[in-house]
Amino acid sequence: MGALVAYFSAESGKTAKIAKEFAQSLGADIFEIVPEKPYSKGDLNWMNPLARCNREYAMRREVPVSGTVEGFEDYDTVFVGFPIWYGCAPSVVNAFCKEYDWRGKKLYIFATSGGSGIGKTAEKLMPYASGAKIVDARRVKSVAELTDWVRG
Repeated sequence: MGALVAYFSAESGKTAKIAKEFAQSLGADIFEIVPEKPYSKGDLNWMNPLARCNREYAMRREVPVSGTVEGFEDYDTVFVGFPIWYGCAPSVVNAFCKEYDWRGKKLYIFATSGGSGIGKTAEKLMPYASGAKIVDARRVKSVAELTDWVRG
């Protein structure tokens, strides 16, 4: 059995950088969670109430994912990373999780954020990763912090 690092990253690229370095340090496979319709800079402007990210959240819209993880059943440990949006995972991460059978898998959730804490992010993601054993959820600022947490 193997490990997979799946991540969604917004325009800053911070989550992508951490996820890629972390996967490399673990020798894990990696999958980027990308929406079928990519986000523009304007779509991510959370200060604009009409921005796509705000509409998706307010209307609980599903955001379809482009691509799938081949051989997902072969992973026993999955690390899912994303920037925290509205105290939870972005809708595209929920849609990603919903696509797979999580029974028997250990799930580690890591999030990046400029200021928000991890809060109830794991609890809010649980219905989409039904059957997973959520080991823990943490907000991280660096790959070193993520690695120390997982190995510690």
